Amino acid sequence: MLQHPPLPVIAIVDDHPIVIEGLKNLLTSETPFEIVSFTRGSQFLDYLKTNNADMVLLDVVLPDMTGLELCAAVKKNYPEITVLAISNQAERSIISQMLQNGASGYLLKNASADELLDGIENGLKGETVLSPAVKEILSRPSPNDWNGIPVLTKREKEILRLISEGLSSTDIADKLFLSQLTVETHRRNIIQKFQTSNMFSVIRLALEHKII
Repeated sequence: MLQHPPLPVIAIVDDHPIVIEGLKNLLTSETPFEIVSFTRGSQFLDYLKTNNADMVLLDVVLPDMTGLELCAAVKKNYPEITVLAISNQAERSIISQMLQNGASGYLLKNASADELLDGIENGLKGETVLSPAVKEILSRPSPNDWNGIPVLTKREKEILRLISEGLSSTDIADKLFLSQLTVETHRRNIIQKFQTSNMFSVIRLALEHKII
């Protein structure tokens, strides 16, 4: 009997089941791939211990680690796997860091189906995949409007340090004997002080300026 070559394996790592289902439906109807999916980065790393994947479609925001960390771990231990980030995060610094960590491309979640399918095909060929929107973001000059180091309270520094260590708001609340609402309020205040839109950028800037 004629043996058919195994289908390429595409892994999806995203913490939103509805996104996973949408991607699965698109890929199974349009492409000859085997699809596996995970909602946590640790699940995917466990899977790779005994299974192979040709490509991972990776979200930046995950419940147990950042997509940046997962990308770096995958490329360090399984360099042959192609990482393609698919995210709502449109910050220049996050896109750049993902590419520096070894991703072959970055698409925003508002990309069209054709854009995604072309990206997967080109990524598997070893090409760099950047949607027009991402190219436009990367072409902008680096923002220089972050003036001075924001002044954080002792509690804000403590919470920021714990966030950088990967603790959730619930974990931090338990550890510091605070309510989760109080922790979330501190998070919002910290982001506001850094004049950015998300905690990824805050942590990068805080490390860069040795605040934590």
